[in-house]
Amino acid sequence: ARSSAASDVYKRQTMSLIASGPPLVVTTPSEDPSPLGTLNAGPFWPVIDLAKLRDTVSLDGAVTAARLTHAATSALSSVVQDLATWWATQAAAGHATLADVPALAINGHSVKVGQFETAVYALTRASLLERYAGIEATGRANDGAEIRAAQANELRRDAFWAVRDIQGTARMTSELI
Repeated sequence: ARSSAASDVYKRQTMSLIASGPPLVVTTPSEDPSPLGTLNAGPFWPVIDLAKLRDTVSLDGAVTAARLTHAATSALSSVVQDLATWWATQAAAGHATLADVPALAINGHSVKVGQFETAVYALTRASLLERYAGIEATGRANDGAEIRAAQANELRRDAFWAVRDIQGTARMTSELI
């Protein structure tokens, strides 16, 4: 009888244990060989490599390839539309690609190409922050909504500035007070 009573006490103690640990974050190692593909908006614009985008903006495996492709396609379309008039001028001047447009080159790469990628990447990340709360490291969908909104706004600003830099026009941000 005594061993039965001791066993009952043990069961009550072990059953009341509450384990607390860090939230589960799903990740995909950077060496994951699964190809995500590319987005191509035509011969003038640089091809967007989705694996490079994912790595650059620090997206983990919680963002599926389909979600990433959808957000990046929307971002690419938006940037190309924002640059449509500028692009027509460059094409008329005989520039076949964005990399052909005269610009500073850093490590052999046109800064305009880097600015284009910045715009697309920033809009992609902003869209994912707004739409998929689970991509943040907290693992809790409702935590930090205001922080995510502020981050998305900053990313949209970065994209706007990158487009303005490509166009060679002044940046300006204003708020109504």
